[in-house]
Amino acid sequence: MPVRNRRAAALPAKLSRSWLLVNAARPEDFAPALASEADSVIFDLEAAVPEEHKDAARQHVVDALSGGMTAWVRISATSTDHWQRDLEALAGVDGVRGVVLAETEEPEQVTFTAMRLRAGTPVIALLESALGIENATAVAKAPGTFRLAFGVNDFRKDVGVGEDPLAMAYARSRMVIASRVGGLPGAIDGPPGNTDGEDAVVDSSAVTASMGMTGRLVLNRDQVDWVNRAMSPSEDELAWARDLLEKHAQGAAVGDGSYLPRVLRAQKIADLADSYGLWNA
Repeated sequence: MPVRNRRAAALPAKLSRSWLLVNAARPEDFAPALASEADSVIFDLEAAVPEEHKDAARQHVVDALSGGMTAWVRISATSTDHWQRDLEALAGVDGVRGVVLAETEEPEQVTFTAMRLRAGTPVIALLESALGIENATAVAKAPGTFRLAFGVNDFRKDVGVGEDPLAMAYARSRMVIASRVGGLPGAIDGPPGNTDGEDAVVDSSAVTASMGMTGRLVLNRDQVDWVNRAMSPSEDELAWARDLLEKHAQGAAVGDGSYLPRVLRAQKIADLADSYGLWNA
C-alpha cells in the first residue's frame, strides 16, 4: 500500500481517535502524516493556507490523492468562493476519504456539500460558532453528515469564553447529545495546543473523553500517539473487560440488574481493543 499506515487505513473512520491536520500548502508533509499512527489524516485547504496559496495547495491535494494517497480534506466554508472550487477539484478524485466542512452552521450546508461530491462521500461538519453549536442537532440529522467536529479556537473567538473545561462544557455536551440524537459516531473535539507536551495532551484528552467525545483533531504529528492512548480504553478497563467476558463465557451467574449492561460495556471495550490493536500492545 502506498505510504498509508496499514492499521490506520483499515480502521473505520467512525472509530478514529486522532485526526491529524496537515497544511495542504506543504505537500512534503503528506507522506510523513500518512505513515504516522494517526487514525485519520486531513489535508487542510482552509485555515492553514493563505489566500495567495489556495490554488497551489488545492492542486497539491488533487495530485496526491490521484497518485495513490488517501486522506480526508478540510474544505472552505460555503460562504467563500473557495468552497465551490474545492468541491469541483475533489469531485472525481479517488483518494478522497471524505471532507471536513469548515464553519458549518446550518444543515443545508452539509447537504449541499455532499450533493456536489461523489455519492456516499462522508462529510464531517466542523462547528466553530455559537450558531453552529445552537444548530448542532439539526446539523447532525442532515443528510450527508458523518460526524461532528469542534472548532474550539474559532468558537472561543466568536463567543468570548475561556479555555477552561467548565467554560467549554456546554458546547461539548451539545455536540455529544446531538451526535447521539442524529445517530452519528462520537463527536470529535478540538486539538491540543500545538506545543503541548505529553502530560498536557493526556490531561486535556481525559476531559474530551469524560465529556463523551471519542476523537480529537491534532495539529502536531508528535502528539498523535498521546491522543490515541488517551482516547483508548485504559489498561485497567482492558483487564476488567477481559476478566468479565471470560467469566461470562464460563457461565457466570447473573447477580443483579446491572450484570448484562456490564457485559455489554465489556464487549464494547473488547471490540475497541481489537480495532485499535490493544490486546497485544
